Amino acid sequence: MKVMLRKNGAGTLVVYVAKKDLEEEVVKQTDGESGQILTLANGWELEFSDFPEAKDLPKTVEAKRLS
Repeated sequence: MKVMLRKNGAGTLVVYVAKKDLEEEVVKQTDGESGQILTLANGWELEFSDFPEAKDLPKTVEAKRLS
């Protein structure tokens, strides 16, 4: 699924999923087998094989929902 990554005013990483009209803060960031795994405040886990650098945000990227 396509998601947009950005930093909010407090400097926290935020994920926006347009198809679900969902915007959640990232509460945990870990390394997985295929790339970065972000855990959102609502409990979702998203895996990113091509995670952008912080200086490149905001950016739309492809993510895979794990849970």
